[in-house]
Amino acid sequence: MKVYIIGEDKRTQNLREIYQNESVDLSEANVVICPIPFSKNGNIINNSNVYVDSLIESIKGTNKILVSGAIRKDVMEKLKENNIDVIDLMNYEEFSIKNAAATSEGAIKKAIEMTDFTLNNSNILILGFGRIGKCLARNLSGFGANIYCEARKKRDIALIRTMGYNDVELKDIKSILPKMDIIFNTVPSIILDKEKIDLLKKSVCVIDLASAPGGVDFEYLYQKRINTSWYLAIPSKDSPYTAALYIKETLENILGEDDNGRKD
Repeated sequence: MKVYIIGEDKRTQNLREIYQNESVDLSEANVVICPIPFSKNGNIINNSNVYVDSLIESIKGTNKILVSGAIRKDVMEKLKENNIDVIDLMNYEEFSIKNAAATSEGAIKKAIEMTDFTLNNSNILILGFGRIGKCLARNLSGFGANIYCEARKKRDIALIRTMGYNDVELKDIKSILPKMDIIFNTVPSIILDKEKIDLLKKSVCVIDLASAPGGVDFEYLYQKRINTSWYLAIPSKDSPYTAALYIKETLENILGEDDNGRKD
């Protein structure tokens, strides 16, 4: 496999080192690897000075595969219109699970940095019980935290109880908010609105891990001077080398190649 890599974030820099023996110019590459997410504004590829339209013009009709993740719907439509083969890694369970594990570790690191108390015996609420929520709960349990998990589906509520965490349905969340020390949000839909934020204690730490628009009213949290962070793209920030390996491993599995680049 011959690859051309776009981007200058830490994960991409590590990926370039990992692929150093296979990296070539764009004209020679059969795979073009771009940052994750691909483009926040739909115009410029993240962490680069490369325009989306310019890349499309350069690779359309060349049978190159574009690899990225979290590609905007409008951009994906444009890529398909130009008959460009695309691999969106975030659509693959293998990558999403690995990414969730790295995100969880980075989120916990961020919580430690933002607080002046221990995770041990802290009351911690996790909004959403998807891949990241599950990883967070598992990792936080090792610190001896009191873990509360919010979920909507009955099967998730049952799983939360079975795993020994405190289950919370969204309709009942107001009753526990006043005693929370740390809140992690993983849901890209507003949950912590003004009414709920007014129930929080001043010392609480709120960390939103969800993509836009996030799940909290940031403006109101800042107005209330509550310790808050919208912490995104964690793997590329906190574990860039491992995150780069995840991309390589997943891509090789998708393309049906082993570690030596041979077809199965």
